[in-house]
Amino acid sequence: MKTLGEVFQLSLQFLQKKNIDRSKFLLQEILCHTLQLDKLTLFMSFERPLEDDELERVRAALARLAKGHPLEQIIGQVKFFGCDIAITPDVLIPRPETEILLDLVAKEVSSPVLNVWDICTGSGCMGIAFKKKFPLSQVTLSDISPKALAIARENAKKNGVEVQFHEGDLLAPFTGKKADLILCNPPYISAAEYEQLSPSVKDNEPKLALTSGKTGYEFYERMEGDLPGFLNPGAKICFEIGYNQGNRLLEIFSAPIWTRKRVLNDWSGHCRFFFLEIE
Repeated sequence: MKTLGEVFQLSLQFLQKKNIDRSKFLLQEILCHTLQLDKLTLFMSFERPLEDDELERVRAALARLAKGHPLEQIIGQVKFFGCDIAITPDVLIPRPETEILLDLVAKEVSSPVLNVWDICTGSGCMGIAFKKKFPLSQVTLSDISPKALAIARENAKKNGVEVQFHEGDLLAPFTGKKADLILCNPPYISAAEYEQLSPSVKDNEPKLALTSGKTGYEFYERMEGDLPGFLNPGAKICFEIGYNQGNRLLEIFSAPIWTRKRVLNDWSGHCRFFFLEIE
């Protein structure tokens, strides 16, 4: 029976031979999750023998990692803005940029009672986290994918929030309704960019959530014409965007009805968010 320390060293050598980036960090995360230990306890338990079933679970996780599966899918969840979000291959893995977007939005909320839509919700991370921070707001999550909505429902229950769910394409499920705030991390990668994505992303996350077509602007072009009829006076729209899309979005949303347009940067200084306000 191997000790935890022996398994750690052998596993690290295995991952390094497979040229896995951040091998030590990923191994620590897998061991902590699989053995239900925090990192301090992990390193203080290297003399502990591993049971056969524990060793099998560790081996299975390492095998998936070696094949290019994302850590978040192997573990099955991520932390997002104070929420525990379940992750499967049916939804996009929330990135730090999306958490930054929600933080920017939260700092601008002028009323705790809003009608909020999280469109293209995927795992539901943004809408659920918003509802948790502003529980008096009415929040609706929508997605064209029924599989994604199933995960979003699970995440809402996991985080103890009551939100609404609509299945459908973009604004179609909201006919006859109006919002005060729309959050959206849409598919914005162009067809050419999609082909250049790393296999860990392209082979494991839903294409529907990543690319909208040839240019990557298809989603925004559709929304520009449709949005005004779905917005209350003074409503805000907050998009996550591609690092090089800011100037083009200012052109797309050039109609006078948009009283304020802003391109905001992420922590790396790249344009990543587009905020709109209607008169």
